[in-house]
Amino acid sequence: MTMRGRVWKFGDNINTDLIMPNVAYEYPPQEQPKFVFSANRPGWSAEVKKGDVLIGGSNFGTGSSRPAAKQLLGLGLAALVAESINGLFLRNCVNYGLPAFSCPGVSALFDEGDTAVIDYVEQAIANEKDNRTLSGSRLPPSLVKLTLSGGIVPLLRQEGFIQ
Repeated sequence: MTMRGRVWKFGDNINTDLIMPNVAYEYPPQEQPKFVFSANRPGWSAEVKKGDVLIGGSNFGTGSSRPAAKQLLGLGLAALVAESINGLFLRNCVNYGLPAFSCPGVSALFDEGDTAVIDYVEQAIANEKDNRTLSGSRLPPSLVKLTLSGGIVPLLRQEGFIQ
């Protein structure tokens, strides 16, 4: 599966409280994505377009197990690629169906606004403007399948385990 999207860059140590602040819980689920990064980048969520790609620094998604990955999906982001991703957050991305993987060096590969081309199955990313490419940490095929199925609930439905 290959995807292309405009790049948004965030730095190191982005925690789940920054991605999904507490105030978001006061609103219905369909309104919660508008609060993503509101504390550290006010107005950003209104600029995101369906298919955009988030490039993160080291230790992305550290913190609690709140459903921050679901909020990134709710904004329409196509994928997340970061220098390193917290293990619990990565698993939440997989469970909600947000393609995500760690890729050391990815921050230096892009300027904000560049176009990323991502091969999620191969865990590779390229900058469209200069064709520079990096390969990330490979996820097991079962997790790639789970992600590309839309997450755990859609996969369980597809396989007839739940209605």
